[in-house]
Amino acid sequence: MKYLHTMVRVGNLDKALEFYCDKLGLENLGRYDNEGGRFSLVFLAAPGQKEAQVELTWNWDEEELGEGRNFGHLAYEVEDIYATCDRLVKAGVTINRPPRDGRMAFVRSPDNISIELLQKGGALAPAEPWASMPNTGHW
Repeated sequence: MKYLHTMVRVGNLDKALEFYCDKLGLENLGRYDNEGGRFSLVFLAAPGQKEAQVELTWNWDEEELGEGRNFGHLAYEVEDIYATCDRLVKAGVTINRPPRDGRMAFVRSPDNISIELLQKGGALAPAEPWASMPNTGHW
């Protein structure tokens, strides 16, 4: 058995791609449009990790997407959690669970998909503004 991808349904493909690619830093590996089924699939991956993909599924007909917590979250290892969170904040992303412990943070996509960011290797020493930053919303 081999892991292929995780599918995330999105309500606005342009907003989702802006978040996942422009802000989070994933690479767009390709798009498939199915006119008969009225949907588009876009496959994304962290740079150099094509074997661990996220499939964004966008149904062309408008629908209300729930915020089911049964999905859980996507998780990505990062080189420097503080630098990553700082870059995301500067791009307008809310840090829902700041990396107070120097190890873990959570953000959410425009479709409320939780994204866990984990520090590569051991935790970094606690640092401000993260160490005293409160949670925002939920993740």
